[in-house]
Amino acid sequence: MGYVVAGEELETDAEGYLLEANFSEEVVGVIAAAEGIELTPKHWEVINYMREQYRDEGHTPNFRNMLKGVNEFWPDADSKALYDLFPVGPAKQAAKVAGLPQPKGKGGY
Repeated sequence: MGYVVAGEELETDAEGYLLEANFSEEVVGVIAAAEGIELTPKHWEVINYMREQYRDEGHTPNFRNMLKGVNEFWPDADSKALYDLFPVGPAKQAAKVAGLPQPKGKGGY
């Protein structure tokens, strides 16, 4: 399964995560549509946070660390708020929609 963005097919793994990070806004729209997500400004805030973490750390945070990080710009965010945005699982689905590779591992990374 791959996504076609601007006429280019992007390679994915079996679960639909990009193999190589792609930071274009078009990618977000295509993947969000495939996931059945209608993007809002809150989605974009979380997507930009996940992209920043990936650039800075080389990976995305687990859910617990994601919630802590999101609380820095969205103080009243809680688990429910993030699951409302990314119902399949905020840490993994937000990474997918952000155009990032599949998060690896468990625990405090």
